[in-house]
Amino acid sequence: MALALLAAVILQTLLPDQFVLHPRYVLPAVELVALFALVIGHPERMSRRTRGIRIASQLLLGLIAVNTAISVGLLVHRITTGGQIRPLELLVGGAEIWLTNAIVFGLWYWEYDRGGPASRALGLADTPDLLFPQMTDPGLAKDWEPIVLDYFFVAYTNSTAFSPTDTLPLSRWAKVLFMLQSAISLVTVALIAARAVNILPSS
Repeated sequence: MALALLAAVILQTLLPDQFVLHPRYVLPAVELVALFALVIGHPERMSRRTRGIRIASQLLLGLIAVNTAISVGLLVHRITTGGQIRPLELLVGGAEIWLTNAIVFGLWYWEYDRGGPASRALGLADTPDLLFPQMTDPGLAKDWEPIVLDYFFVAYTNSTAFSPTDTLPLSRWAKVLFMLQSAISLVTVALIAARAVNILPSS
């Protein structure tokens, strides 16, 4: 989880100036400090994760999500108002925003599926919010538990296909997040593609 959060912060730091809130390094700096504090205070075993640690991780994730939403808004504003964007900035910035969005939603799924990682580790919730294909196989379901990478895969494929692929949302909150993620990804990709047609050099 810490590596995923760090990757999201780094991606936000590398965004072109047009797609960030200025002064540009304030929010990433706050996120890095919060991440460092979270890593220092994180228990060794996820099953012993305290309520305070979970609230802190959710606040950090929320801050990254807000920063990403701002970048999406600035990207949409630039494209729809005809602002000057160099092709490389458009493609690289759009890809960074898209990937950060997938990381953020993957961590949201990881944070809330079956009550969170500690609840899953202790087996406190039997009803899943996300149905992974391994859960439908009696030979795998007994000993298999999803990790952060599995949730990122769900978010990545949802952003790519604009719909669930192999993992199905079962709870209402999961369905809402799936719809929201797909909508953000669709708008981002569609606007970038439409603008790229006009600004990329033709042969």
